[in-house]
Amino acid sequence: MVSIARKNLFHDKIRFIITLIGVTFSVVLIFAQVGVYLGFMGNASNIIDNLPADIWVTSKDSPNFDWSQPFPEGNLNKAKGIRGIEWAEKMVFAWAMMKLPNGGTEQVEMIGFNPNSGIGAPWSMKEGSVKDVKGGKHIIVDESVYKKLGEIRMGDSREIMNKKVKVVGISKGIKSLTTAPYVFTSYDTAKELASYIGENHTSFILIKVAGGSDKKDVVRMLKERLPGVSVYTKEEFSYRTRYYWTVSTGMGMGFLITAFLGFIIGMVIVGQTIYTSTVEHIREFGTLKAIGAKNSFIYRIILEQAVVNAVIGYITGFIAMKFLLKGYQKTGIDMVIPEYLMVSVFFLTVLMCVSASVISIRKVTKIDPVMVFRT
Repeated sequence: MVSIARKNLFHDKIRFIITLIGVTFSVVLIFAQVGVYLGFMGNASNIIDNLPADIWVTSKDSPNFDWSQPFPEGNLNKAKGIRGIEWAEKMVFAWAMMKLPNGGTEQVEMIGFNPNSGIGAPWSMKEGSVKDVKGGKHIIVDESVYKKLGEIRMGDSREIMNKKVKVVGISKGIKSLTTAPYVFTSYDTAKELASYIGENHTSFILIKVAGGSDKKDVVRMLKERLPGVSVYTKEEFSYRTRYYWTVSTGMGMGFLITAFLGFIIGMVIVGQTIYTSTVEHIREFGTLKAIGAKNSFIYRIILEQAVVNAVIGYITGFIAMKFLLKGYQKTGIDMVIPEYLMVSVFFLTVLMCVSASVISIRKVTKIDPVMVFRT
């Protein structure tokens, strides 16, 4: 059975190579679309996912991290009075404009945190310390901002909202999903630079649940004690943020449609190849049936061809994806390829090729063994 399947598959090498290219293209396209999507979603919720808070208090029905509105700071003291809370910290978020060395401006996402506790600060520093933002208008920028803001060095001065600030730290690996890069500073400096937030308002309250306390109970008590705001667990707010960018903006549908097109393209190419091969060898299949071969035996031959196409195409596509990954990294675009995606794409490729063989199987089913004896 195996030898027949392989002979049919490799008999026409040009056709096999074309099929292999089609499957490889599909695999690479699926990997690229899903991988870039996962990278974007990781950036969308990376602040939420990496900060040590278990619970986030936001403005009412805030759709995601980037669109939270200011709410009264007095909610912080109310939150601290609830049983089961280890600590609670306020954090401010604001959109601001930074002046570039060439005279232009660029929008940034500014995060103000308490430098004494470090809650809300960058979690990965390349140069400097998060505590260095104390004592003046000091900021920390991420190394990924160079393409947007120009190369920034320690000690450089820039202007945010027409006020001079000094770079005292450089973080690494903290990117935003939007085109505006993150800038970190002290809570007081952020409030001063983004005066529109209001003197007695904040953007988030971050809460750590004490050991032994039930997170759900703490969330319930916070919702009862803090009217006019929304309370989410870390996981809920992270999901809410990623859901917004995936569904509400249509971004996820764009990636999904492109990945689906890759699947369809591969299916059409593989299906056409196997069907053509089946038609060319229709008399041979008829001979097998005439000498007593069951349909199941012939089905296995066709399915074997489909699986071989899938395995070789996946391996080739996976290798090509590795080179593509390096190219994406050079452009600054994050592509995330976790192990579960590798396994999923493999089985999806097998499904694609096996599904493509259905037409050929139906063709073989209708073969009349008598045709072998006709001229």
